[in-house]
Amino acid sequence: MAKRGMSQSILKIDTNAIYNNWQSLDKKSAKNVETAAVIKADAYGLSTKNIASYLAFKNVKTFFVAIAEEGIGARKAVGNDADIFVFSGQMENDAAIIKEYNLIPLLNSADQYHQFQINSPNQKFGIQLDTGMNRLGMEGIEFSSLDENMSNACLIMSHLACADEPNHSQNLKQLRTFHHLTDDLKIRKSLSATGGILLGPEYHFDLCRPGIGLYGGLPYDTALPVIKLSIPVIQSRTVFAGETVGYGGQWRAKTDTRVATISAGYADGLIRAIGNGQLLLYHGDVGCPLIGRVSMDLITVDITQLEDTPRSLDLINKIQTVDIIANAANTIGYEILTSLGARYAREYIKG
Repeated sequence: MAKRGMSQSILKIDTNAIYNNWQSLDKKSAKNVETAAVIKADAYGLSTKNIASYLAFKNVKTFFVAIAEEGIGARKAVGNDADIFVFSGQMENDAAIIKEYNLIPLLNSADQYHQFQINSPNQKFGIQLDTGMNRLGMEGIEFSSLDENMSNACLIMSHLACADEPNHSQNLKQLRTFHHLTDDLKIRKSLSATGGILLGPEYHFDLCRPGIGLYGGLPYDTALPVIKLSIPVIQSRTVFAGETVGYGGQWRAKTDTRVATISAGYADGLIRAIGNGQLLLYHGDVGCPLIGRVSMDLITVDITQLEDTPRSLDLINKIQTVDIIANAANTIGYEILTSLGARYAREYIKG
């Protein structure tokens, strides 16, 4: 006889842990270096409104978003006093948003720079340099061609491509390039996100801008865990030896097995690739194997070792982090974190 229960998953987000991670990274930064917070992609999927407002309340003064539209919610969350930088610079239709919400574009090309000087001559801006990542920012020759009218420039930055690999030769190469391009400028400088902070003080300059480390992800391996994902059991059954479970019949019971069906799937950001037999669902400290394919709304779990059918099982907790989930899916924690879906009931824990 199948048993039925509740249906909505709960994603608990510890905002105080995020702030503690910010404090820890701030302490790792060199003396007199400001530590900002990257809150792009809705604070890595965890809510700009809730997280940025809490960090601002805790006296974080500078924030970074990816695009101007994200700056609207960020400004509403952090108030009028904080600086909010926009990584994408000022795109063609961004001028009104950037002016109205007092955002600071990080200009990425000579064209952006010249258009900004014409259209927004009295507004603050920053400049993003490409020091070797070849993704976004002005290259050295382009940067050198700019005029010297930088009185409103308040930050010059670049981004490290390999900071999560401390011994990678590109880190030092980019550091030297950044020095070469900026040492003569009396403008605040920033090179390091989370990985760069961990490389050491020579990478810190005037401002560090951690992102993933705030939210409990690698490469900051001593970060406090930030999220817990509890998924309700909506049905359980006995699957007899020889029977299969899930689409494609890929998992076959070797012995009689108690199987729980839980209420989440790839529509909730739990991508199909995690269903490869590596992951566990937790009841307390007891791990139960995920079996069969992940489907759109459902995942099946072997709960034979449990005495009773639990009301819910945890996929992400202090034992099994987003990076463990990501490793099972051959991806990175960023993708798992930013994919967590809208159907979860979010609960925010504050200190």
